[in-house]
Amino acid sequence: MLQKLNSPFMYAVCGLIILFVAVVCVIFLVRSYRAGKAMGMDPRVLKRAITSSATFSALPAVGILLGVIALSGSLGTPWPWLRLSVIGALHYETQVAEAASEAVGIGSLSISHMTPRAFTTIALLMSICIMWGMILSIFFNKRYTDRLGGKNAAKKSGAGFGDSAMTAMFIGLVSAYIGSYIGEIISGKGTFTFRGNAVPLLVAAVSAASMGIFTYFSEKKNARWLENFSVAGSMLIGMAAAVFLG
Repeated sequence: MLQKLNSPFMYAVCGLIILFVAVVCVIFLVRSYRAGKAMGMDPRVLKRAITSSATFSALPAVGILLGVIALSGSLGTPWPWLRLSVIGALHYETQVAEAASEAVGIGSLSISHMTPRAFTTIALLMSICIMWGMILSIFFNKRYTDRLGGKNAAKKSGAGFGDSAMTAMFIGLVSAYIGSYIGEIISGKGTFTFRGNAVPLLVAAVSAASMGIFTYFSEKKNARWLENFSVAGSMLIGMAAAVFLG
């Protein structure tokens, strides 16, 4: 099954889509650069903005690469490469893939239990569940941007509903995963093992502490550039902790 998921056909299909998106990005880059020059912006400032953006995108991209590597063992390399290169998000793709694998009855996301039907269902859910942002933007994005530039933009604003809903969703996800390990320990239904129960909780604590440190320096010490590296840095520290503890 893994050989089929890594077949030249899969690489060709996914590679062509990624190439198309890359070409669109280059077109937008060129047009934006020309628009900046037409507005009278200093070309050196524009080039510096391009260089700094590329530099600050390097380390966060490491987190995406780790996601591709993590999913490639069960879904092949082309599909995770496509999902995480176009519009996917690392936390979303892994969560949906795990949930879909359990829904189709293969249990954990493992290539040993993967079937063509299971992969089709997982891939379909990973695509359908994230496409609504693009579709809704077609109908509501103009109205939303008009509100941002209108009189409402001048008001002092706190966290909107979208920010609160996203925060609540992530708290729910984290609580569900951490609660599953704690629940097994307290209930005594599962067999307690250090690697199976304690390590995930310790890794979660280390990752949370790492994110807290990044947030502290970026917000309290005005090191705003750390915001671009907080997620990838916390992931790398958490994975290092998992290797060390496991």
